[in-house]
Amino acid sequence: MPRLRKSSCAAPGILRRGRGRGFEYRDPAGERIEDPEVIERIAALAIPPAWREVWICIDPLGHLQATGVDAAGRKQYLYHELWRAHRDRQKYDSMLAFGESLAQLRRRVARDLRLENEPGSEGADQLSRARVLACAVRLLDLGFFRIGSEDYAERNESFGLTTIRREHVSIEDGLLVFDFPAKSGQRRVQAIADAEALRVVSALKRRRGAGPLLAHRDGRRWLDAHPEDVNAYIKQHSGGAFTAKDFRTWNATVLAAVALAGSEQRSRSKTASARTINAAIKTVAAYLGNTPAVCRASYVDPRVIDRYEAHVTIARALGAAAQEGPDLADTRVRARVESAVLELLAEAPASRRAAG
Repeated sequence: MPRLRKSSCAAPGILRRGRGRGFEYRDPAGERIEDPEVIERIAALAIPPAWREVWICIDPLGHLQATGVDAAGRKQYLYHELWRAHRDRQKYDSMLAFGESLAQLRRRVARDLRLENEPGSEGADQLSRARVLACAVRLLDLGFFRIGSEDYAERNESFGLTTIRREHVSIEDGLLVFDFPAKSGQRRVQAIADAEALRVVSALKRRRGAGPLLAHRDGRRWLDAHPEDVNAYIKQHSGGAFTAKDFRTWNATVLAAVALAGSEQRSRSKTASARTINAAIKTVAAYLGNTPAVCRASYVDPRVIDRYEAHVTIARALGAAAQEGPDLADTRVRARVESAVLELLAEAPASRRAAG
């Protein structure tokens, strides 16, 4: 396997220029590139035609192969396929550690959600930094949210957990109902049943002033909860270098394992298995608000699919609930399901997909 080299878009590279209905490519000296091998390599990168200011690495073994600016003005990056495979292995290898750390993190979240400063304190005085960040993590755990970006919200009017505004959430029949434009402007509606989070969000909705939903009281000031604050809380109380995104990867993996366990078939032809896998991925994608392709490539641990293809699922651990779908809102049921998923991942050989 070839060894990749670190590359940087700050270094001289190949530039793309429009020519007629297509493109031409110029080397750092400004000379037009006509070498068919180089042109073939560039074509294989599948750089979107809409990208502007395209930079392409001279080195075919550079870990970063190309960058560009998309139609929304965001800088985008294309990495070497071997680098992506390496990062995927790291990401999915960390899922075991993340799953094992959840019990510790959830205990801390439960403790902080019950925090109140002084006996008799009410409303805003109960909205300490720890309590609001604990609420954010509880919502990440239950709601499949992206963490959000202030810049993305400002540029695109699309929101994640830390940028959701008070008008994006309502309380209906004891449920928190989030209704907001998510990534790519896609409408997202998410209902969450959690009494402790509901109490915190209810108080946050009543506070004065502008700004996002999640904020904590600091004396007379309100300070917004930023993504780095939430990630620091997760890292501190999980004992690992985890972030908000790990919740989406973990939840996607658990949901896929449940969907596949509930779809076991007596006939396991390749066609039937592929159909079942595609249906499971579509189910998970609907929860996450992603396309099935992105969901499978970036969120579902490929070992779950590999084990299904080897006729191994978590159906036995789920028992009768496998056919009708377990109630993952029940903490005891969820703990049993997650324990089965951890065991499934731990016993799985290295994934063909993650290994590239």
